[in-house]
Amino acid sequence: MVVQHKGYLLIGTNLGSRLENIRAATGAIRTFLGHVQHQSHIYETAAWGKTHQADFLNQAISIETHCTALETLHQIKQIEYLLGRKQDERWGPRVIDIDILLFDSINLESPLLTIPHAHMGSRRFVLEPLAEIAPDVIHPVTGRTIAEMLEDCTDKSKVTRLETAYQF
Repeated sequence: MVVQHKGYLLIGTNLGSRLENIRAATGAIRTFLGHVQHQSHIYETAAWGKTHQADFLNQAISIETHCTALETLHQIKQIEYLLGRKQDERWGPRVIDIDILLFDSINLESPLLTIPHAHMGSRRFVLEPLAEIAPDVIHPVTGRTIAEMLEDCTDKSKVTRLETAYQF
């Protein structure tokens, strides 16, 4: 019997044709990981960390996959490579960036991967799209829903929902 896992990912891009990058990433996720259950709208945000760069587009998605969390990370790294991501500077510009936010209800800390994503609760650009598709999901460490985390988020950065095609 194949075990199905549920994951929540955030796709981000601020180089090249940003909408096309998200579309290509979503297609590759379907090919390499499995079923994309839900997709948030596309959100535009200023760069975080290193702010002197182009704005990012971000989208949260939920997936069902037969891959474990570490296998999912490996597949994501392959997808990023295939879509042109290079070893880039921390918080620098990127063609594509795919982060695992949540995976089942696990709490994992390893040299390769931390789940839940270590900084998701303090970043509005993560919580806004995630709350759109998973407002009632419980964060396995805080015990709070994503909607509650968004409501209490102290990051006041502007996050703009785009009214454009977002179901790829």
